Amino acid sequence: MELEYRSECAGVDWARVAEILRRVGMAHHAPEVHRAAFEASYATVFVYDGDVLAGFGRAISDGAYQAAIYDCAVLPECQGRGAGRRIVEALLARVGHCNVILYAAPGKEGFYERLGFRRMRTGMARFVNADALRERGFTD
Repeated sequence: MELEYRSECAGVDWARVAEILRRVGMAHHAPEVHRAAFEASYATVFVYDGDVLAGFGRAISDGAYQAAIYDCAVLPECQGRGAGRRIVEALLARVGHCNVILYAAPGKEGFYERLGFRRMRTGMARFVNADALRERGFTD
């Protein structure tokens, strides 16, 4: 079955969003927190395999010159079908006129490099749960 891509938040199963993020090892929150984050975003993409949510991503932006991509995730069983690439490309279609930053999970940097992203030397972050992110390899 061919994957379907949607940009609207209407009808999204937010518990499924949290579950997918958990399954792929990314930060996850209560469903209503994800709903608030996605609905407040500049651009969103949701991937469906039939009627089942299989992946998603979102971008925040000022719409003029700065943007960031967050929460790009695809279920492991749906990976390798181009969904991740299509999510990022759809988000870049909306914010590609801006400088775009993102976090890459440790080991996934090559995926984003193939899409034109480059490593930064000056990136800084202040995390709420700094110890957990340090343990997962995001910071020193």
